[in-house]
Amino acid sequence: MTSLPERAGRRCHTVVNPFHSTVYFQPDYGRELERLGVEDRGADYFVSRAAAFGRVGAGTVTATFFNFKHDLVARHLPAAWDMISPEDALAARLRAADSVLRRLLGDDAVASKEMAEAAELALRATEACSRAARPLYAAHADLPVPDAPHLAYWHAATLLREHRGDGHLMTILGAGLDPVEALASHTASGRGMSPKWILRSRGWSAEEWAAAQERLRERGLLAADGELTPAGTELRKALEDETDRLDRAPYEHLGAAGVARLTELAESFTGAVIAAGGFPADLIGKR
Repeated sequence: MTSLPERAGRRCHTVVNPFHSTVYFQPDYGRELERLGVEDRGADYFVSRAAAFGRVGAGTVTATFFNFKHDLVARHLPAAWDMISPEDALAARLRAADSVLRRLLGDDAVASKEMAEAAELALRATEACSRAARPLYAAHADLPVPDAPHLAYWHAATLLREHRGDGHLMTILGAGLDPVEALASHTASGRGMSPKWILRSRGWSAEEWAAAQERLRERGLLAADGELTPAGTELRKALEDETDRLDRAPYEHLGAAGVARLTELAESFTGAVIAAGGFPADLIGKR
C-alpha cells in the first residue's frame, strides 16, 4: 500500500466518473434501444445500468440503485426484458458509448496515446476493487474489457463509479437517511442534482420531496431556508469521508504518482466532454 495525499482518490473519482455518466445524458443509447424495439425512453437508464445483472426484476434494481422510487422502476422492469435481452442491451450501450465519445471528443482524442494511458491506469486501479457487498460493481466486473482504448477507459470508469457508489450507499444507510432524504441533503450541499432533475428522473413527487426536507429539518440537518445546517454539513462531510475510506483500495493500489497522472488525464477528457455539451447546464444546483 502507498500513502496518498488526502482526498486524492475522491478528486480522481470526481473527474473519472463523468466520462462514464455522459452516456446517460446523450440521445445515442435511446436511439440504439429504439432500433431494438424499446420505445419508452423512461426505460433507458434502468435497462442500461441493470443489464449487467441479467433479467432482474424491479426489486433488485430498486435495492441497488437506491434513490429511485420503486413504482417508477416497476413501470419498466422486468417488462423491458421481453423486448430486449440484457446481452443486447449491454452491446447497445457500448455502441452508444463509442458514438457519444467520438462525437464529444473527436477521433483524434479517442485514438490518442493519452487515452490509452488513461485506460491502462484506470484498469490497473480496478484490480484492487472488491466485489464483497458491492452488487453493481460486482455485476459490471464480470463484463469483458473492450479492446478499443476509449471504451476500455469508459469500462474502467464504470467499474470505479459503481465501486464507489456501492460503498457510498453503505454510508447513507448507516446515517439513517432514506432515498429521498439522501437526495435532498445532497442537493442542499450544492453538489447534487437540482430538484427539477431529481423529480423528473427519480419518480418522487414534489410532496414526497417536501416531506423529506421536513424530516431533515426535524433532525436538525436542514434549515428553514433549505440550506444545510452545520450539523447537516458535517453529516455530508462524514458521508464522503467514510466513502473515501471504503473506496481507497483502488487508488492505494495505483499509487500516488499513478493517481495524480490519471487525475490529470481524466480532467482533460472530462473537461472536453463538458465543454462539448456532454451534460445539461442545469443538472447540478440547489434550486
